[in-house]
Amino acid sequence: MRKLVLIVIDGLTPTALERGIESGTCPTISQLAAAGQLGRAISAFPSLTPVCLTSIATGALPGIHHIPHLVWFDREQGRVVEYGSSFAAARRSGALRWWRDTIYAMNAEHLSPEAVTVFEALEDEGLRAAGINVTCYRGRQRHSPLVPGVARPVLGPSRFFFYGLFESCDTGTSSTAVFKRASGSVDGYAETAGRWLVTRDDFDFLFYYLSDNDYISHAFGPEGTDEGLRRADRSIATIVEAAGGIDSFLERYDVLLCSDHGQMPVREGVRLERCFDDLSLAGRHALRRAQIALTASNRAAMVYRLAGCPLESPELALRLEGDPSVEVVCYRDGADAVALRKGAELRFAPAGKGWRTSGEERVLDQPDARERLWSALANPNAGEILISAAPEVEFTDIAGRHHAVGGSHGSLERGDSEVPMLAVGIERLPASIAEVAPTVLRHFGIEPPSYSTVPPLAV
Repeated sequence: MRKLVLIVIDGLTPTALERGIESGTCPTISQLAAAGQLGRAISAFPSLTPVCLTSIATGALPGIHHIPHLVWFDREQGRVVEYGSSFAAARRSGALRWWRDTIYAMNAEHLSPEAVTVFEALEDEGLRAAGINVTCYRGRQRHSPLVPGVARPVLGPSRFFFYGLFESCDTGTSSTAVFKRASGSVDGYAETAGRWLVTRDDFDFLFYYLSDNDYISHAFGPEGTDEGLRRADRSIATIVEAAGGIDSFLERYDVLLCSDHGQMPVREGVRLERCFDDLSLAGRHALRRAQIALTASNRAAMVYRLAGCPLESPELALRLEGDPSVEVVCYRDGADAVALRKGAELRFAPAGKGWRTSGEERVLDQPDARERLWSALANPNAGEILISAAPEVEFTDIAGRHHAVGGSHGSLERGDSEVPMLAVGIERLPASIAEVAPTVLRHFGIEPPSYSTVPPLAV
């Protein structure tokens, strides 16, 4: 049984990777591609990092794993949960709450117990799992923070390195890396931990998450991310060299490499609140008088109907569908989901292994749109109404921040939703990010959770 390294480069588009291979920007990834197979796969919806990394780590879409967005409204607690749309949004939502939600509660409280992380599944079978910086980290081993009182102990994989806050071993990393991100220090932290693990061959499975590319793409757009790809390639080269070079690395490990989502250029930041100026919004008014909660960030948003809202979901959806910043609006109507787009409607619901539909099919011509929307609507933490942004538009977050004129993601559109998928030593390329975890488990001879829809390989 061969060991496996899963590399996730945040926000890397297939076009950027293919361009980098052709131009020589990423020589180490080029060596991996030459030794394996390269293709494309589809992300989750919303195509935002907390949702997508959780889908990669669990093999589940949001209807199963329950992480709905970068920002969402907790109906039970009557408050906004903010995972970090921007530093200003984190401060606006309450810095201590943001810290607790992102570092602790996302895994300990918000992540569904029905979803099984790849770390849990592997270590339940006696294998050694390692995770570096991945936000969906739930495992079986208790880890205390390096600085007591900064955070609660958490459950993670036995080999666990999380931005210098939690470390299962002292690798000499910098605990301040996250505060110097513009210099590439976050991926630099990952390199140090990765080198330490590979030098000691101290894992059976390694989830190696590199986030700096997404930071650069937000600033300069997906066409300006050559530097982000170079940084990621250097980080991968670090662990390859720790094994003694590419030949020795591939003698020891099989590899899966992908991103969590794509990115598209954005030219305009839009306050989606403008569609509801006559209603009381949570956050703008006291909660007891609020009629709706709107959670928006990047290129996706949700609307929650609160007690006393005078409008039903179809009426709220029609307001949004008429706004030029919106491409698709979707909500549940009984047994069906209803999607609206530019005056057209499509109703759909699962039927056997396919879909029962009525209306105009062109409403949902994005990749895997019905499956992704259906699961997103089934998430108990999601709003009643889901919104996917129009091209070149980003919805401002609760602090009014946006990435115009850079890059963003979150929508159903192919540019936000398509990711590269590279495999060495893996027979079948995953067709979606939700197929990554089942592929990893089957690689080790472990049957995936019952919610997995990935068929086994023919014997």
